[in-house]
Amino acid sequence: MPSIHLRPPFRAEHIGSLLRPSALLAKRELAEEHKCSVADLHADEDEAIKHVVKLQQELGIKTITDGEMRRGMFFEGVFDVLEGMTYMPKRPITEFKPYIPHIGFMYAMGTKEAETIYCSGKIKRTKPFYVEHFKYLKSLVSPEDVKFLKVTICSPSWFHQRHGSDMTYDLSVYKNDDEYFDALGIAYRAEFQELYEAGCRHIQIDDPTFCYFCNEGMIAGMEKAGVDHAALLDTYIRAINVCTQGRPADLTIGVHLCRGNFKGAHFSEGGYDRISDKLFNTLDVDTFYLEYDNERAGDFKPLKHLPLNKVAVLGLMTTKKPDLETSEELKARVNEAVEILVQGNPPRSRETALNQLCISTQCGFASVWQGNPVTEEDQKKKLSLLVETAKQIWPDA
Repeated sequence: MPSIHLRPPFRAEHIGSLLRPSALLAKRELAEEHKCSVADLHADEDEAIKHVVKLQQELGIKTITDGEMRRGMFFEGVFDVLEGMTYMPKRPITEFKPYIPHIGFMYAMGTKEAETIYCSGKIKRTKPFYVEHFKYLKSLVSPEDVKFLKVTICSPSWFHQRHGSDMTYDLSVYKNDDEYFDALGIAYRAEFQELYEAGCRHIQIDDPTFCYFCNEGMIAGMEKAGVDHAALLDTYIRAINVCTQGRPADLTIGVHLCRGNFKGAHFSEGGYDRISDKLFNTLDVDTFYLEYDNERAGDFKPLKHLPLNKVAVLGLMTTKKPDLETSEELKARVNEAVEILVQGNPPRSRETALNQLCISTQCGFASVWQGNPVTEEDQKKKLSLLVETAKQIWPDA
């Protein structure tokens, strides 16, 4: 196994999104009020990206992102730019699956309709998702640091999980989920290849769906609705594998298993026990970013299924509130995880176990442009503590 402090992921990671600086926040608010266009944000986004790149560099964060400054929400820039996708500003809530945790919240709030994207035609990537974003980010760092830049992208299952196999795509266009996800996979692979050719070596797929399978409420709701949740989990694993197949050997791809991160709110809970064995061993990625910031995530026992050729990034630090963890707490939890890995399947040495781990925030600081209820100073303190703690745990890094 390569020494992972020499290539992504690194010992102190973060999930990607960062708080928008005040100037960009103000301009975003104007755009939301239709007092300026999204195009008018470009210069402010450029300056915001310069700001967060400098912040990451000063704090010693090796993995650098653009903080998702050009996005209103983490998933923007993929489905909305694909040919064959139709934006629906007011789709009836009855066409969203109520057993999906965040959709359940919408039902409970009395929401009658919501915006979404529907696949109405053959999927085709006629323009890049984030290649131009990456090129701008690349221009802000030295050539030797380009390989450390990370691009985040939403999972191919994002819209499917909310509408299911019957209402995600036009059944006269794609007959089944395999056809739909195969077409999406072609688009994702083309994006990954173009990013790679531009110098990208680190991609993170943000997936809020897998953790829903850890939620007993959703499982019960699916069973009541007659949905085979085990088969659907297999479908979503395959969907990502179709996207990652055939990637270059030096392109690291990870998946962030998210429990929801809307202005500090979460949508799902439950340990990884239900999915860990299958996910860790059949998902064709290099890295798992796991949320472990509180009791909602359960214990570390599911890590016993982590194979020797993959890495777990432990999201031990919360971005949902300003309370600052301590190095002692973080180090103690890493030691807990090491003990589980040592006794895992297969067993391994402490040295090997520790080499398979990194630490990070549990999610981004701003999955939506408004951000979580923390300040820029809170964000800085948390990232700085991650770096300092990682140096104590892995002195060679």
